[in-house]
Amino acid sequence: MNKELIINVTSNEITIALLEDKKLVELSKEKCKTGFSVGDIYLGKVKKIMPGLNAAFVNVGYEKDAFVHYLDLGPQFATLHALTDKLASGKRVPKFENLKLEPAIGKTGKIGSQLATGQPVVVQIAKEAISTKGPRLTSDISLAGRHVVLIPFSNKVNISQKIKSNEERRRLKKLVAEVLPKNYGVIIRTAAIGKTDLDIQSDIKTLVERWESVLAKVKTQQAPSLLLNEMNRATTIIRDLLNGSFSSIVVDDKSLYKEIKEYIQQIAPEKEKIVKYYRGNTPIFDNFDISKQIQGLFSKYVSLKKGAYLIIEHTEALHVVDVNSGNRAKVDDNQESTAMNVNLAAAEEIARQLRLRDMGGIIVIDFIDLHKAENRNALHEKMTQLMAGDRAKHTILPLSKFGLMQITRQRVRPEAITEMAEVCPTCGGTGTITPSAVLDQQIENQIAYYVNEKDKRYIKVKVSPFVKSFLTKGFPSMRMRWQWRYKAKIKVVTDQTTGFVEVKYFDKEDNELM
Repeated sequence: MNKELIINVTSNEITIALLEDKKLVELSKEKCKTGFSVGDIYLGKVKKIMPGLNAAFVNVGYEKDAFVHYLDLGPQFATLHALTDKLASGKRVPKFENLKLEPAIGKTGKIGSQLATGQPVVVQIAKEAISTKGPRLTSDISLAGRHVVLIPFSNKVNISQKIKSNEERRRLKKLVAEVLPKNYGVIIRTAAIGKTDLDIQSDIKTLVERWESVLAKVKTQQAPSLLLNEMNRATTIIRDLLNGSFSSIVVDDKSLYKEIKEYIQQIAPEKEKIVKYYRGNTPIFDNFDISKQIQGLFSKYVSLKKGAYLIIEHTEALHVVDVNSGNRAKVDDNQESTAMNVNLAAAEEIARQLRLRDMGGIIVIDFIDLHKAENRNALHEKMTQLMAGDRAKHTILPLSKFGLMQITRQRVRPEAITEMAEVCPTCGGTGTITPSAVLDQQIENQIAYYVNEKDKRYIKVKVSPFVKSFLTKGFPSMRMRWQWRYKAKIKVVTDQTTGFVEVKYFDKEDNELM
C-alpha cells in the first residue's frame, strides 16, 4: 500500500492528511504551540479529591481541571509520589536505576489514600480535552519511541502481539534485556522487527535521557508546569507509520520541512529523500486533491457505489451509522445477495470514516438485515479485517439479532468532524432561506441553457425531498410551467444524499449534464 503524508501549515494550525493509494484515510489538526498533546508530561497540583468518583481533579494549567481516576495512577504510584516529593523539596536522591521501588498499590484502594489537595503530582495526558471536559490523566508514565515504549518503575519486557515469529521475539527480548537499565521496562513495538542491535539500543538510550530530563525539571519547576512535550502530530505519525510503503512526505512550510527532515535523518537516514518541500502556487491540499475529498467526506450523508449510502449521526453518548441500499434494491432480484454486497461496501467505507473522523467511544452500525448466519459471520470477519490497520484500540462485536454491530474505539483527541465548519453559501449564516428566491431563477436558467444551447429535450432534475415538494406543488406546478415554456420533458426526482438546496441535472441515459 502506497502511503503519503501531506502537511499544510498556517499561522495558527497544522493540518496533516494521510493518504493510502491517493485516498484520504486520516486527517489531523494541531494548533501551533497551543493546547495539549497526548503523551505530554506535567507537574500538576491536586485541586480537588472526589471520593464518590474515586478520582481527583488536577490543575495542569488548562482552563478546565484535568481528571485522574484511582485506577489511572498505576501500580508504582507510591514510588513516583515519594520520588516527586524528594525532588520538589530539593532532597538528594540516588540515580534512577538504583532507586528502591515501593510495593505496588492495590487495584481496590481509595484515591484519598494516595493524593491530597495541594499535592504536586507527575501526570501524563492520556486523552485530550473534549468538549467541556478537561484532559484525562494517568500517572502510569510511558515514553514512546520508534522501536520501543519505555516504562519507568517497571522491570518487565513485553512484546507486541503482532510480532508472530518466536525466533524474532526471543532475539528482541534478549537484546533489550542486555541493554535495559534497572527500574525500566519496555514494550517492544512491531516496528522493531528486523532492526539491528544499534537501532534498539539507540532508541532505549534516547528515551532514558528524556525521562531523566523530566526528573531534573521536577527539581526546579513549580506546579503546574510542562515537564516534557510530546513531539508534534506530524513527527508522531511519522514515528508510528514510517515504513517501506511511505512514498513521500510533502510539507508547505520551510521550518517544519527542516524539522521533519532532521528527524528522518535520525530514525531512518535512507528515507531522507522522501521528504519534500512544496513550492507550488496552488494550495497544497488542492494540488493533491485533498480539499475535494474533505468536502465530500465530512457530511451527514456518505455516498457508496451504485446508489447505496450511509447516514452518520453524532450524539453525546454514541455515534450511529445507518446503511441504506438506495437504488440497489430496485436493481437486484436476490435480496440477501443485494444486502450482503451493500453491507460489505458499507463496512469498507465505515472503517475508513472511523479513522478519518477519528470517531471514538461507542459506534452502533445498523446494517441491512441478513438472514443467513454465514453471511452475518462473514460481515463481522470482514469488518475485523478492515479495521486491523487502525492504530486506535478497538473492539468489534458480532451482529446482534436486530442486525446491529457495536464497536468501541479509543478516543484520545477531539473528533476532526467537530472542527469542520463553513458558512452556508445559501443563507450566508442567517439560518433562513426563501426557496423561490434561491431556486426559481437558478433552475430555470439552467434548464433554458440545456434546451437552447445543448438541444436537450429530456432533463431529469435531481433534488432533495424539500426542493421536489416546492417544484411540484400546485396546479400548474413550476415543473409543468417549465415543460410548456421550453417544450421539453422535465422530470423531478429525489435523492436523500443531495444537499438541502443542491440540484443535479441528467439526460435520458442518466448521464450527468455539465
